[in-house]
Amino acid sequence: MSTEHTVKAFDEDITRLRGLIAEMGGLAELAIQESLHALVKGDEKLAREVVRRDKKIDALEIEVDKLAVRVIALRAPMADDLREVIAALKIAGVVERIGDYAKNIAKRTSQIEHHKQFDPLTLLPAMGEVAAEMVHDVLTAYAARDPVTAREVIARDEKVDAFYESIFRNLVSHMMENPATISSAAQLLFVARSIERIGDHATNVAEMVYFAATGTYVPEADAEAEPAIH
Repeated sequence: MSTEHTVKAFDEDITRLRGLIAEMGGLAELAIQESLHALVKGDEKLAREVVRRDKKIDALEIEVDKLAVRVIALRAPMADDLREVIAALKIAGVVERIGDYAKNIAKRTSQIEHHKQFDPLTLLPAMGEVAAEMVHDVLTAYAARDPVTAREVIARDEKVDAFYESIFRNLVSHMMENPATISSAAQLLFVARSIERIGDHATNVAEMVYFAATGTYVPEADAEAEPAIH
């Protein structure tokens, strides 16, 4: 009876961990979308809301950390169960950083001049949409322990990288042709780089999800680097 109670308690803790990470992921995904909308529209009020809401993501990460440590201390999980808890711990940290990138994008809103006339601004939402979808899908894969979807997310990072290269070239050309826009264009380069990093972090989560689900690393054909769970 005691063993059954322990197993049930562990399952409840894991469900709680997954729920917290899902909540973090939803907030991070929304932050990506709204920060780019604020940037394109010059909506400083929305940008401030994105920055303010980031504190909620930070608070959820702390909650995940505390719960994961408690589970390890009280339940002494092993093998698959231990991988599950460590994955939750690491994924929460990565999602928190994704939220930080979205917050930093929002902070650029007030530094872009002539939003309506600034053509390069129109290129970033599509890139951001791909990155936000990667975040959404990889956390869905985590909740379902789905290594197949995790590998699909990893493959999608190439699209984000291609967007970044295209936007980088466009912005450099824009700066050369319109020297007066150099300051704003430099801010947009920062934004594009932030989105590219969000894609990288979603890929890192996908590698963790794959490892947690299978106990093996992502095949080298899918990823050049090994995930950060050992």
